[in-house]
Amino acid sequence: MDSNPDTQTTPTVFLVGAGPGDSDLLTVKAMRLIQSAEVVVYDRLVSEEILELVPVGASRIFVGKKSGQHHMPQSDINELLVKLGQSGRRTVRLKGGDPLVFGRGSEEAQRLDEAGVAFEIIPGISAAIGAGAYAGIPLTHRGLASSVRFVTGHCREDQPLELDWRSLSDPDTTLVIYMGLANINQIAEKLVAAGLSATTPAAAVEQGTTSAQRRHITTLEELPQDIATHNFVAPTLLIIGRVVAVAGTMDWFKTVADEVQDDALVAAQ
Repeated sequence: MDSNPDTQTTPTVFLVGAGPGDSDLLTVKAMRLIQSAEVVVYDRLVSEEILELVPVGASRIFVGKKSGQHHMPQSDINELLVKLGQSGRRTVRLKGGDPLVFGRGSEEAQRLDEAGVAFEIIPGISAAIGAGAYAGIPLTHRGLASSVRFVTGHCREDQPLELDWRSLSDPDTTLVIYMGLANINQIAEKLVAAGLSATTPAAAVEQGTTSAQRRHITTLEELPQDIATHNFVAPTLLIIGRVVAVAGTMDWFKTVADEVQDDALVAAQ
C-alpha cells in the first residue's frame, strides 16, 4: 500500500466478524466498532439483535446473499466499500461468523488494498466454533477426532462439487460443512463411496447459537433424508464425525425451537 501515493493511513473500513448470531459472542472490539460506525454494510447472516446495536443515525446497507440469489454481486460490494472508504466515513462491513472463513472478506480486503483504502480485519467466532459449542458437539475429542476440517458444500456458480473425497473420509477427522444443504445427497454418497462408514454420527445445526437454534443428531447415511423430513433450511451447519456422539453428554443449550428429537443419538454412540 505504501507504493500508492493516494493510500490512506487511518483505517476507514473495518471488516468485522459478527459471530454466529448470539450478540454476546461479539468481541469487545467488534462491539465498539459497531457502536461507533457511521455506515454499516451487512450480510444476511447478521442477526437482528446485533443490528440493534448499530447507532441511531448510522446508515445501514444490506448486501445479503444466499444460494442462487444475490442482492448485490460481490464485485459491486467491493466497489461500494472502496467508495465508502474513500469518502472518509467510518464504515463497518459486518459479516456473519468470521470474515475470512468462507466469508469472502479476503476479496474485499484485496480490493481495498488495491484502491489504497486503509482497513482493519476484526476476526469473529466462526459458525463452526459457535454452532458446535451450542449444539454440545466438540470439534475435536481425545480418542475420537485428532483434526477438524472446514469444507464448503457449495461451489461458485453452482458448479459440481470437486472435493478430495478420499481425504475427507478420514474417520479421525471431524468435517464441518458450510452451505451444504443443497448438495447433501451428493456429499453423503461421495463420503460413503470414499470409505467413510455410513453409520458415522452426523448432525445438522440450524441457526446455531440463536434462540431459534435446532439440532438433529443422526448418521451420515440418514442425514439427507432427515434434513428433508425435518425441513432444515439455511443457515444450517453440518457436522460429521465420531465427535457428534458426544452431544448427549454436553447438552447445555436448550431453546424453545429445539423440538427435533435426536432419535439416532443412542445408535450413533
